Amino acid sequence: MGARIAGVDYYLPEQVLSNEDLSREFPEWSVEKISSKTGIDRRHIAAADEFSSDLAIAAGRALFERDGIDASSIDYLIVCTQSPDYYLPSTACIVQDALGIPTSAGATDITLGCSGYIYALGLAKGLIESGQAARVLVITADTYTKFINDADKSVRTIFGDGSAATLVTDDGDADTICAMTYGTDGTGAKSLIVPNGGLRAGTTLQPKADSVGRQLVEGAYDLYMDGPEIFNFTLRVVPPTVDEILEKAGTDLDGIDLFVFHQANAFMLEHLRKKLRVPQEKFFVSLAETGNTVSSTIPIALADAERAGVLRPGMRVMLLGFGVGLSWGGLVVRW
Repeated sequence: MGARIAGVDYYLPEQVLSNEDLSREFPEWSVEKISSKTGIDRRHIAAADEFSSDLAIAAGRALFERDGIDASSIDYLIVCTQSPDYYLPSTACIVQDALGIPTSAGATDITLGCSGYIYALGLAKGLIESGQAARVLVITADTYTKFINDADKSVRTIFGDGSAATLVTDDGDADTICAMTYGTDGTGAKSLIVPNGGLRAGTTLQPKADSVGRQLVEGAYDLYMDGPEIFNFTLRVVPPTVDEILEKAGTDLDGIDLFVFHQANAFMLEHLRKKLRVPQEKFFVSLAETGNTVSSTIPIALADAERAGVLRPGMRVMLLGFGVGLSWGGLVVRW
């Protein structure tokens, strides 16, 4: 008995922020400059009264409807989010009730960002292969744009909101999801932080996150990202992690049919692709219409790749997430 991904679908909020919108607010950045630096044309933005649980519920319903899934068949729910509706209760409890998942099901949140989908799949695999659950619903959902100061163009061009739902079932083989590889470096926790709105001031961890020092009018959250540090971390960590995943999977680059990495931005992804010497046709990029949706970028890309006919049954796919924490993780799935 092994775990396998049985289906993936996603939901994006209706409101859209285009490069034309951003260029009107920040005339020093042209539409072409934003597109060339990020690979992003549009981002979906949660409405003022729309939160992570709303996105998660919509993504879950989309998957249920598309694949004819009975909510009563789900026996465990994992919700990955770093922008929960409340400090408590957990978002998973709200989503369980709204989706009609039985009260006999387990439900828990995990709080990770760009690596979160990998960790959630790892937990789902563990629950299934240890006999604790048979059908695990993994939902990633975030509304990072609510953390962003309107005057901070460096991150407004990058992040969008979104949610994805993945059903993991017990009818795979032991190696259908395999080569799980994880990593953590908390010395980089200060590199991507929401300094305001928590119980402890973020400036105690990262003084450079101070809103006034960044020439911003202080807002409720004012997300801070050290872009160069995140970029350097990614180039430092991803190549050896890819090697480790390949070794665990008992294969090499040629043995992987498709690479789907966290869709951070097109500039970073192209650097990684060239550094790893992955052929362009095997490296899937899909963020032009969504932006960086944090933990949802990988499942959204998987769904897009499947719809485009790029991802087909039987293919071996390497998934790899990296970012806030600092945290990273990867694995290989047979589709």
